[in-house]
Amino acid sequence: MMCETKLVLLGTGTPNAEPFASGPSSAVVVDGHAYLVDFGPGVVRQCARAYENGISALHPKNLKVAFCTHLHTDHTAGYPDLLFTPWVLERETPLKIFGPKGLRAMTDHIEQAYAVDIDFRIHGFEKANPEGYKAAVTEIVSGVVYEDTSVKVTALPVCHGTLESYAYLFETADRKILISGDTCPLPVIAENGRGCDILLHEVEYAGGLSQRTPQWQKYHRAVHTLSTDLAAVAKAARPKLLVTYHRIYHLDVFRPGQDTRAEVARREALILQEIREAGYDGPTVNGHDLDVY
Repeated sequence: MMCETKLVLLGTGTPNAEPFASGPSSAVVVDGHAYLVDFGPGVVRQCARAYENGISALHPKNLKVAFCTHLHTDHTAGYPDLLFTPWVLERETPLKIFGPKGLRAMTDHIEQAYAVDIDFRIHGFEKANPEGYKAAVTEIVSGVVYEDTSVKVTALPVCHGTLESYAYLFETADRKILISGDTCPLPVIAENGRGCDILLHEVEYAGGLSQRTPQWQKYHRAVHTLSTDLAAVAKAARPKLLVTYHRIYHLDVFRPGQDTRAEVARREALILQEIREAGYDGPTVNGHDLDVY
C-alpha cells in the first residue's frame, strides 16, 4: 500500500488570544494514524474540524500519540481536552505522550484536578472504560523518542530561554517533516532539516519587533526567530517547503476601530517579504489553521 504523509495545522496561534488562530498544535498523519505535536487551546475541536474536512485519522477517538515541544501554556492548555474528550468519545487506551521533564507532574495534577469527573464517568451511569483517560508519559532526552511501522520521530534540543524545549523530526516512507516548536535560530534545525519536505517553523515579524523597547527586543531575540533569521536557517536547510506558524506580529489585536484581519494580512505579507529580502528564495507560505500540506 502506498504511504501518504500529510501535515495538518490544527492551530497556528501564539499566547495572544487571537480570534482567527487557535493555540499551537499540528498533526502528522500517515497510514491512517495521527501524531500530534503540542496541544494548545481547542485542540480536540480543531481535530474534529479537520475530520469533518476529510482527515479521518483525526477523529477524536483516534488521538492516541502526542509530542510536546515545551511546557508553556499556549502549547499545553489543551492537554486536559486531549486526555478527557477522546475518552468520552470512546478512546479505549491511554494516550501515549512524549515531552520534556515536568510533563509527568503536569499529567498527575490534571488527573487529580478532574478526579471527581473521572470517578463519576467510570462508576456512575456512563460506565466509561477505565483506561482511555490515562496517559503513558515518557519524559524524553534528545534522539529517537518514538518509532512504529509508519514513522520515526527524533527529538532535537532547541533554545527557548531557560525552558527545556524540543523540535521534532518526523520521517516516514514518503516524507520528512521538521516542526520547530518555539526556538531562537539554531544550526540544529538546518542540519537535521536539510532537504526535508516541510519545515514548519515559528517566526516573528522583524519590522514589528523594531518598534518595541530595547528590553523586549533583547527578550524576543533570545527566545524566538525573527523572519530575517529564519531566512538564514531555511537557506541552510533548503526544505522543499517552508511553512511559518506561531507568527508574532507585535500587534494589539483588540485595538478599538482597527481592521485586525486586514492588518494581520499586511504583516503576514511583510513577513514573507522580509524572508525573501534576507536572502531566502525557496517556496515559503504562512500556514493557517486547518491548512493541509
